[in-house]
Amino acid sequence: MTFSPTAQSNRTTPPGGSYKRVRAPRGTELICRGWQQEAALRMLMNSLDDEVAEQPEDLVVYGSDAKPVADWDGYHAILRSLRSLKDDETLLIQSGKPAGVVKTDAEAPRILIVNSDVVSPLSEGNKLPESEQLGLALFGQDAARSWTYIGSQQALHTAFETFAAVGKAHFGGDLTGRLIVSGGMGVAGGVQRLAATLLGAAFLGIDADSEKITRRIRAGYCDFCVSSLDEALRILKNAVRQKQPVSVGLAGNCAEIIPELSSRGVVPDILSDLTGVCDLLNGYFPAGLTLKEAGALRRANPEDYLQRACQSLARHAGGMLELQKLGAVTFDFGNNLRRIAAERAGVQDIVSLPGFVSTYLRPEFSEGRAPLRWVALSGERRDIQHADNLLLELFPDDEMLARWIRLARKYVNFQGLPGRVAWLSSEQGARFAERLNALVAKGELIAPVVIARDQVDCGLGVSPFLDSQGMKDVSDLVINPRALDALLSVASGASWVSFHGVRTNGSDYFCRTTQAAIADGTPVSGRRLQRILKSGSSFGLIRRAGSGNQRAQDLAAQPLETAGQQPAVRQEEKHFNSSWM
Repeated sequence: MTFSPTAQSNRTTPPGGSYKRVRAPRGTELICRGWQQEAALRMLMNSLDDEVAEQPEDLVVYGSDAKPVADWDGYHAILRSLRSLKDDETLLIQSGKPAGVVKTDAEAPRILIVNSDVVSPLSEGNKLPESEQLGLALFGQDAARSWTYIGSQQALHTAFETFAAVGKAHFGGDLTGRLIVSGGMGVAGGVQRLAATLLGAAFLGIDADSEKITRRIRAGYCDFCVSSLDEALRILKNAVRQKQPVSVGLAGNCAEIIPELSSRGVVPDILSDLTGVCDLLNGYFPAGLTLKEAGALRRANPEDYLQRACQSLARHAGGMLELQKLGAVTFDFGNNLRRIAAERAGVQDIVSLPGFVSTYLRPEFSEGRAPLRWVALSGERRDIQHADNLLLELFPDDEMLARWIRLARKYVNFQGLPGRVAWLSSEQGARFAERLNALVAKGELIAPVVIARDQVDCGLGVSPFLDSQGMKDVSDLVINPRALDALLSVASGASWVSFHGVRTNGSDYFCRTTQAAIADGTPVSGRRLQRILKSGSSFGLIRRAGSGNQRAQDLAAQPLETAGQQPAVRQEEKHFNSSWM
């Protein structure tokens, strides 16, 4: 066993002073000993490319704290370890820093990552930050910490699938001429606009920080930025009347805008929220303050800031409940609005809102469908275009998949290394990976491709207040399913496996696994890809079948090759909305 030096510094600038842009290598020339190691190195570097990361100089990929590594010392130590890592060795990463290199096997994972699985007393209350300062944990979001983040396309496709499912459940499958309203225009919130307009809807996004709206406009994710509700409604009324997919970002505070919509009788067809309520101190802005004033108050008197934020959240959540009563289809979109508003702002009725996973995505998961993402290590767009063509060729009858691929080609900009996300069944994923590996072997793709199972998958993260809420066997209260998923990924030969979870920012307990594999054209990689994709989706069905889900039980009893081909069964219902025209 070889141990790498563990950095104790938590500085946020690279050794030597000023920040220098990080950009992953492209092409076929290796700087590591093999493609397994090279892929991990390129993906780690890509996550900190300024095309991908929100604050790369601070190692923040997205949100306020999603970091792939603990500090710059740890980052450079990991790169050194990957460059020298042999094909029968495994690099161990503990809380964003290299812990050691061990002798394993050529088909074992090259990297194992564990983050933030803390226990009492450090997991109690405000001692979580203390454990991070001690180098014992790395908090933040799992896509960043697993080195598989490729930019806003990941959140975009989840929003696309969610809105499509909402449309099928409430609007006969057609969102044309509908109005969607949401708070928050950060990475996750901002992509809702494009997801909505790709499905034909008009969209209003509200954010107190106008710069976030401006970023979304520059990235092609929003059409207009306005500062008054009157101006926003003027644009949106015309869009809805003419059934045009137009998006507007409104610089304003949800605590003021959402209740105002209710008082004016402006009832959106779909209403949700992706403001930073999970971190009220750093991610949520109290009403009545400018951003500069809010920043000053946060530093000078955090207790007063939190009190004001809770008061604003009470108005914000109360306004959402009023709009729900008036007919808006309203749900929690994953920022844990329900729990935070109930516990911190006293809005108890908000807990009755449905969650987006349990209400709209769980039927897809119970079919064995889940998001898969792949990244061209060549850095060439043409490799992703070949993969797009392959999907359309393999699954011509999957209308939603074909619609997404064609829209993504036209409207989604690549960030950093080009990549794609799509929802596939277990059978589809295995067939696609097999053919993709063959394209690499034939030289039709310039370089190997990384294929990663998304953290929002049918194996299901354990998150009792969010995506695993309401499992019939109450298994959302223990981490066993995700621990088994991680062990299964290791046994199946994933190139790297990341296992992490903790209570973050007082918002939720979660435990998730992400795994990645490489299509490098070799028979060995072909076998590994088949094991990983089939076993992962099979475990997802087993998980749901064991919890009492009848559809999963039916599919789990079928051969794997046919289990992913059955059409989803959804309950259609009529939706009536008061007119605001």
